[in-house]
Amino acid sequence: MKKVFLSIFAMMTVFLLAGCGNNQTKDSGKTSVSAVAKKKIKDAYSKSDVPTIFIHGYGGTINSFGGMLQRLTNEGKTKKEMLITVQSDGTLKVDGQLSKTKDNPSIQVLFTANKDTEWNQTEWIYGVLKYLKQQGVDQVNLVGHSMGGVSSLRYLTTYGQPTDASTIKKFISVGTPFNDFTESSESIDDVLNNGPDVQASRYMDYNNGIKNVPNKLPILLLAGKLNADTATDGTVPLNSALATYSLLKAHGNPISYQIFTGPNAQHSQLHENLEVDKVVANFLWK
Repeated sequence: MKKVFLSIFAMMTVFLLAGCGNNQTKDSGKTSVSAVAKKKIKDAYSKSDVPTIFIHGYGGTINSFGGMLQRLTNEGKTKKEMLITVQSDGTLKVDGQLSKTKDNPSIQVLFTANKDTEWNQTEWIYGVLKYLKQQGVDQVNLVGHSMGGVSSLRYLTTYGQPTDASTIKKFISVGTPFNDFTESSESIDDVLNNGPDVQASRYMDYNNGIKNVPNKLPILLLAGKLNADTATDGTVPLNSALATYSLLKAHGNPISYQIFTGPNAQHSQLHENLEVDKVVANFLWK
């Protein structure tokens, strides 16, 4: 009887161990599939050594684009290699170094005077691009949130592509008040086809300087609205974020736009929105 009991016990032990082994195999399989899936995502994006510059909005900090850059880095779509902090006198504090490898490097730009005017920010952007040119960087992409987008387009309409600065290859604006915070009752279709019916001085400056913008420069305008019944991201009116669409299209620029809807499309949440991450990555690197 004792022998029978020991025999049964031994069989049960073998069965249980076999079951644990299967579970380990399944878990291992999941890990392997996940790694393969991640590699496919990574491989779906082209890689180059052209850096992408991310510029925060009014009052922005390192956190403004910090989350997006971390997420895109984790997904293998970019690699943050440099942080440039622009002092109020225009001098640069540079942390990190560009590797010159094809990993879609990213550069985060911070303004210590983060509530200064767009005219000063325009000069600071010029200073950053001149520094990068001196480091042997011929081309960059530019992504600006809110006032960062305002100052980026002001740079383009003021200076175009000066030879002593890195050339801008692609430009993305995120929740940018191109027509200031001017409200309008006109439809989005009218704005896209004809531009804003009420034009702020900022928009008129863009119009006056549009000849300086390289007309081959691809541009993407991203805008948010809180819900289907609103036309604002809570800060920037939708018609302002899309105000320059017709102007740039008429100028010959390859231009596109996308509108995001919902709580995650709120102005300061746009750069935390995973769908915005995806659209930004696709435009820049896919």
